[in-house]
Amino acid sequence: MFDLPLNSLKAFVAVYESGGIRPAARQLGVAHSSVSRHLRELEKWLGIDLFERHEGTRALAFSPQGEALGRAGGESLKTLALAVKAIRETPRRNSVVLSTTPSVASLWLLPRLPSFQKAYPGIELSVTAEQKLIDPSDNRADLAIRMGNGPWPRLICDPLMDDELYPVLSPTLWKKAGKPTKPEELKHLPLLHDRDPNTPWTLWLAAHSGLDMDTNTGPRFSSSDLVLRAATQGLGVCLARGRLAADEIASGGLIKPFGDRHITLANAYWIVRSPYAPENTAVRPVTTWLKKQAQSKTAELVFSE
Repeated sequence: MFDLPLNSLKAFVAVYESGGIRPAARQLGVAHSSVSRHLRELEKWLGIDLFERHEGTRALAFSPQGEALGRAGGESLKTLALAVKAIRETPRRNSVVLSTTPSVASLWLLPRLPSFQKAYPGIELSVTAEQKLIDPSDNRADLAIRMGNGPWPRLICDPLMDDELYPVLSPTLWKKAGKPTKPEELKHLPLLHDRDPNTPWTLWLAAHSGLDMDTNTGPRFSSSDLVLRAATQGLGVCLARGRLAADEIASGGLIKPFGDRHITLANAYWIVRSPYAPENTAVRPVTTWLKKQAQSKTAELVFSE
């Protein structure tokens, strides 16, 4: 697809629809000489005359090619304007966009949003899920929750909460495996792996079992929500982040076979935001609410009658 002289086409369509160069200039907010220049450049680029020029008259008349381009250009610009309007998000003073990973969004944040709506009915909290850390030059999000070893340079970073790592599996697999309760019984269970570098099996095994196990075996999953889902399906035992597995454990979908044997991850989650983001007064109550939620490991369940 070749490059189009969009500014010149826009000027020509304005002339076509307004009927003259001066009214087109007023519509575009530019000098009429600028519109005339765009018209000359467009005709030169096309290699044809868009206007019929008759000696002794200054009336504006379009050539057949000019008529065709004016009609097509006008319709195309209107279609483009409607498409842009449909997808453009206009920020409002009571609107906050929160970015986080898909795992945190689905397993920790979304179950708590009814609590947020109840506490702050005047704030519209939108959630975007993506793996990457927000960039200071990217203002699509007002703030983000991220897992990892912060703080990160060029971002305002505030620790949100710690986490715990412990093995979990489905009740069905636990019963099928003979109801194991001792770490050494992991030898008889298939291991599931999260590709998160902060949650390797070797970390927990070194602290609680002393087992010399081959941790290279077993399927690997690209996110915490996927590996937890695999565990609920009875595919094996996974090393879970307690913050993300808490609600599934509370509902009975997963169990902790080895009691309170866990590894603590200090400052495992952070609230981060760009120092260059425009000021939004609704961000502070969202941050306050997030920190309050971090004090509880399970979400407040809201049931409708």
